[in-house]
Amino acid sequence: MKKLIILPLFLAFVSCYQAEHNCKDFKTGKFRFEHEVNGVKKVTLFERNDSIEIETFEGKTDTASIRWVNDCEYILKKIHPKNMAEEKAIGMKILNTSGNTYTFEFGLVGSDQKQRGTVTKISD
Repeated sequence: MKKLIILPLFLAFVSCYQAEHNCKDFKTGKFRFEHEVNGVKKVTLFERNDSIEIETFEGKTDTASIRWVNDCEYILKKIHPKNMAEEKAIGMKILNTSGNTYTFEFGLVGSDQKQRGTVTKISD
């Protein structure tokens, strides 16, 4: 009987939890994204303002335009694509924020395949 009373209280507590969404804090600034590729840690540095993102990865710099859908979602499109794959837009969605980091998911616009990552803001 005690378990029947505790379960609804637990569910009520868990349902009240809401992920932090301070997306506006991450619209502009300098950022660091660490990820693994075939077991090797890779680092991407990027700087973003309200309309442009400049990304540096393995010594190469690319620029993409940004179209904000709402405070937590935006579309990236490379300004100077080098091939057909780079011409495709990428949808970015900030899922939650915590301090100077945010967790996001991304994928080609129109695709159901998404990946996740965490970004750290390193300066304004």
